[in-house]
Amino acid sequence: MKILFGTLLLLLCATKSFAFTSISKDSVTGIIDKSAALIKIDQGKQLVAENKIREALLVFREAAIKDPNTWKASFWIAFCHYRLKNFGYAKQYGLDAIAKGPDDVDAEVYDILGTACHNMNELDDAENYFQTAMKLLPKARIKELNTENKLASVQFAKANKAVNLRVPLMGDVNSGYNDYAPVFTADGKRIYFTSRRANTTGGMMNPDDQEYFEDVYTGIWNEKMLKYDSVNNNVDRINGPGFESMAWLSKDGLHAIVTINNTATNAKKVTGSSDIAEVEFTKKGKWNVPKVISNKSINTSFFEGSATLTADGNTMYFVSDRKGDKRSTDIYVVQRTGKTWGEAKILSDSVNTTMRETTPYISPDGRFLFFSSEGHIGMGGLDVFVSENTGSGWTKAKNLGPLVNSVNDDTHFVIYKELGKAYLSGLTVSDKKSSIDIYEIDLSKLVLPVKL
Repeated sequence: MKILFGTLLLLLCATKSFAFTSISKDSVTGIIDKSAALIKIDQGKQLVAENKIREALLVFREAAIKDPNTWKASFWIAFCHYRLKNFGYAKQYGLDAIAKGPDDVDAEVYDILGTACHNMNELDDAENYFQTAMKLLPKARIKELNTENKLASVQFAKANKAVNLRVPLMGDVNSGYNDYAPVFTADGKRIYFTSRRANTTGGMMNPDDQEYFEDVYTGIWNEKMLKYDSVNNNVDRINGPGFESMAWLSKDGLHAIVTINNTATNAKKVTGSSDIAEVEFTKKGKWNVPKVISNKSINTSFFEGSATLTADGNTMYFVSDRKGDKRSTDIYVVQRTGKTWGEAKILSDSVNTTMRETTPYISPDGRFLFFSSEGHIGMGGLDVFVSENTGSGWTKAKNLGPLVNSVNDDTHFVIYKELGKAYLSGLTVSDKKSSIDIYEIDLSKLVLPVKL
C-alpha cells in the first residue's frame, strides 16, 4: 500500500512539474511576443510621425502577427488604411480593434470608423460613430480631428440626396492610379491631365506618401470610339523627374500654367517647394521648358499651385499654404499689368476658412470662382463651392449640391460652356480601396446655384 501511495505521489509531482514547466514556457513566450509587438507598434508610430504610412502599415501588420490579441495593432492598421483612403479596410480593422479591446481601445477609432463609413456612403453608421467619438474624445482632440464638422457633413449629406450627374470619363484616362486635374483644348479634341502612374518620368516615388511622382499626360479624342485614347506622358519638356501638373490652358492652346516641384530629386535647379510656372507652345509644335514665375508674393518657400486665369490672362487665382501655422491652404489672387505680376492677396473669409481651400477655377469673365473646400459644410471631405465677385467683394460660398458633389473628396471642377460639359476629379471608392478618377457632367442637366 505504501509503495502504491508513493508511486501515485511521484506521478502527481511529476505531472505538476510538467504542467508548471509548460505553463511557464508558454507564459514566457507570450511575454516575449507581446513585448516585440509593442516595440513594433512604437516603430510604426514613428513612421506615421514621418508620414511614411505605407511603411508603417507593414510594421503594424508585423505587430499583429506577434500579438494577434492586441487592439493596438488593429487600431493602427485601421489608422493607416484611413490615411491611405482604403476605407473598407479602415472599417474592418477599426471594428476588430473594438472587439479586442472594448473597454480600453483608443476612442479615436470611432472617428476613423465615422470617416470610413461616411466615405462609403453608410451615413447612418457614420453619424453614430461620430456621435460616439464626440462623447468619448477630449474636446481638444475633437477640435483637432474636426469631428464636429465631419458629423455636420454627414447630416448635410443625409438631408441633400439626389442623383449625381457625373459619369466617368471614357477612354484610357482613368487608370486605377490617381488621375485628376483635366484641362482641354477649346475644341475638346485633346485632354491634358495629371496622373501618378508607374511610368512617370524618372520612375521615382515621393518619399512622403510613397506614391509615384506626378506627370502631365495627354490624350486625343477618338470620334469613332467616342473616347480619349493614345494616352501618354510624352509632353515634350514639361515632365521631369519630380512633380508636374498642368492647371490651366489658354483658349488658343498656346499658353499653360503648370505646378512643378523637384525638391525631392537631384535636379540642378531646385524649386522653392511647389512653384507656379508658365510654359509656351512653340511654332515647332512643342512645349518649352516651364519658367517659374519670378515674383516673391506668388512663389515662396511654401506650397503654391493649382493656378487658374481669366480669359484675358491678367488675373490669376492660386493656392498656397504660406499661413500654414494658423490655417491650412488658402486661395490668393494676383493681377498682371503688361508682363509684370503685382502683389498677391489672400481672398476674404467668404471663400477661405481655416481648413483646406484648393483647386480654384475662375470663369473666363472673372465673375464666378469655383473651388473645393473642407471648411464650408458640405457632403463630406472636399466639396465644390462657388462664390460671386460682386465688385465690392465675394459672396458667401454656395455648395454645388449632390448633383456634383459626393460624400468623398471632389476637386478640380472646371466648366467648358462651348463643349457643353463640366469636369471634376473625385475619389472613387471600390470595394475596400480607392483612387481618384476624372468625371464629366452634361451642362444641360446641371442646375447651378448661380447663373453663368
